[in-house]
Amino acid sequence: MQSRILVIDDDRELCSLLEEYLAEEGFEVEKVHDGQTGVEWACSRPYDLVVLDVMLPGLNGFEALRRIRAASSLPVVMLTARGEEVDRIVGLEMGADDYLPKPFNPRELVARIRAVQRRQTAPARDTVESRLTIGDLTVDPGRRSVKQGDQAVPLTSLEFSVLELLLNQAGRVISREEICSLALGRQLNSYDRSIDVHISSLRRKLGPMADGGDRIKSVRGVGYIYLRPAEAA
Repeated sequence: MQSRILVIDDDRELCSLLEEYLAEEGFEVEKVHDGQTGVEWACSRPYDLVVLDVMLPGLNGFEALRRIRAASSLPVVMLTARGEEVDRIVGLEMGADDYLPKPFNPRELVARIRAVQRRQTAPARDTVESRLTIGDLTVDPGRRSVKQGDQAVPLTSLEFSVLELLLNQAGRVISREEICSLALGRQLNSYDRSIDVHISSLRRKLGPMADGGDRIKSVRGVGYIYLRPAEAA
């Protein structure tokens, strides 16, 4: 069955090019050119993923993303103006699954879409044995859910993938390159701060350890480590 993609962008020429290219790659594409209609379609029609531009007339991409996230966990890849790093950071913090700066190669967009879909459709391991518990956190890979004690922790798809990787390697430093490759499904480039944004968001959502110690520690020039409770400081 073809994946259904909704493209929300006011650049009609770009939309037509993307529709043609994505169709050749096996996707079924629908397109709209304003944020309000995009939100309505995204929340009421059966899409598998949304490609959402930040700069839209009327309802901008950030507000559109906020409204989509309030109603749905539908994967969203955002398109941002090249050089506007703040747009990419804000989009990720608001729950975008990935971003791509304009102008871009359509092949890169396809790669990002497929990486997001691989994370969404990973084989379920819905067994007690597959669950991972470190300290007060329990991760269920089958349901892609996280609990802190008895409380569910709402995470985006990318945040979950990063946290699952860190927990599976708890006590070991993982490089930013490894996190990007294994959790995001792509190579890290020199200006990519998405890993740092996801780590910052995880720290904010999870808070410190029960004893007040660090949960995720930065290792300067290398990467990050999820500390086991006895190691937290």
